[in-house]
Amino acid sequence: MNNFITAVIIGLVAGLVDVIPMIIMKLDKIANISAFAHYFVLGLIIPFVNWDLSPWITGMIISFLSALPVMILVFPKDKKSLIPMTIFSIVLGAGIGLAGARFIG
Repeated sequence: MNNFITAVIIGLVAGLVDVIPMIIMKLDKIANISAFAHYFVLGLIIPFVNWDLSPWITGMIISFLSALPVMILVFPKDKKSLIPMTIFSIVLGAGIGLAGARFIG
């Protein structure tokens, strides 16, 4: 159970890191909730995946692949947002992977 609680904390932190800039930029409330939920859930998944890769690489791959459907939906309306979405996906995914390896093991 401790690993689950740790994963919840990792997901909460990752979700907040992603959403705080979105709130500052006054983005849509639904977009903020969606982004928070995305990284919260990744915090529950990434630390428990073992692909025999470095945890940060595993995190980057899973985070980027899980963000692809959202990027496809956003692309027609806001092409400029793909760059920050990709950067946050890669950075937060790596961070979740590293945090999971460090605190869950």
